Amino acid sequence: MNLAKTIRTALFSIISISVAAMSSGCDRLHEHLPECEHGLRLRFTYTWNMEFANAFPAQVDCLTLYIYDDNNRLVTTRTETTDVLADENYRMDIDLPDGDYTLVAYGGMACDNSSFHHIDTPTEGALLTSLETELNTGLLTRPVGTQLHNLFYGKKEVTVTSALNQYVEETIDMMRDTNNLRIMLQHVDGSPINDEDFNFYLSDNNTLMTWDNALLPSQEVTYYPWTRGTLRVGQSPYEELPDDVTMAYAEFSFCRLVTDNRPNLLITTADGSRNVVDLPLLNYLIASKSEQYKEMPAQEYLDRQHDWNMTFFLDSHLRWIYVEVKVLDWVVRINNIDLQ
Repeated sequence: MNLAKTIRTALFSIISISVAAMSSGCDRLHEHLPECEHGLRLRFTYTWNMEFANAFPAQVDCLTLYIYDDNNRLVTTRTETTDVLADENYRMDIDLPDGDYTLVAYGGMACDNSSFHHIDTPTEGALLTSLETELNTGLLTRPVGTQLHNLFYGKKEVTVTSALNQYVEETIDMMRDTNNLRIMLQHVDGSPINDEDFNFYLSDNNTLMTWDNALLPSQEVTYYPWTRGTLRVGQSPYEELPDDVTMAYAEFSFCRLVTDNRPNLLITTADGSRNVVDLPLLNYLIASKSEQYKEMPAQEYLDRQHDWNMTFFLDSHLRWIYVEVKVLDWVVRINNIDLQ
């Protein structure tokens, strides 16, 4: 009788454990069957823009993820360089033990044509605070500037727990650390203007970034246009009129803008004898913020907006009278004396 009872008890225990394993969606009794899902399922987005819409699938072409533990030591690294990033439904699954983690993601670092590098390549056990990113300085030594490969950054604090026997779903929203500025020059009297009559420079101290995407003072650098030339347009750059006007243009590609820095835009005559434009760039870019975003902090505006357009109107003596800054659908006109 006792033996029969013992057998029944054992069978009941086995059945109970099997049912529990099946109901949990995994098998802990047989090594040849899959383990329980346990870790992170990450979605990556890029909504930190003026459209407030996810542009990650369209703009990020390679991805690097660093995972640090609660001691701020690097646990593991993941990279993705295939076209799966263009799929809105892409998720990265990572098996991790229970714990608190700091995730740091970069878009554009793992691409063959990346414009940035880490000062020290992160290896297992490296400290989070040692993660520093720098513009490839070789790009700044060329006589003609370079169009930078876009860099994106994101950070997230997460907790992994095995209580539910499933992946913890999290989203890392990224921001863009590269900008493009298009400069246009036009004579107010409509006479032609040639880009070869000018030199264009943009200076800033913004090529070195820390683990939390802050800028580290290093040295002031000068950016040169990555493209320049002339083009024929209507008398106004924003509406078509019968008579054509020839305008000069130059386009810069450069790193993150921050309100603590003082980037400067300088346009001189070709022989360098006279400054045509010499202005504190941030003042003018921040002034272009639409009233519909008046509550948005200046730094957030600089981080969200990355494509800038400025048109300078010059008199016959190459003195600029006013500038129009165009962002998305709004145009701000600023007189020469307003922000000097």
